[in-house]
Amino acid sequence: MKVKVFDESHEKDLENSINEFILDKEIIDIKFSVSTSIFSDEQIYCFSALILYK
Repeated sequence: MKVKVFDESHEKDLENSINEFILDKEIIDIKFSVSTSIFSDEQIYCFSALILYK
């Protein structure tokens, strides 16, 4: 089993990265997480995924 971690600032970027990565892989599981923070007046999002694959 192997692990791959993705971290993007936009959900569409994460979706595209994951879809491209899993094309030729046997996926065991995908864990998804979203976190937010505030910098000045801007809200920052972090979309991440952990993929377990063979």
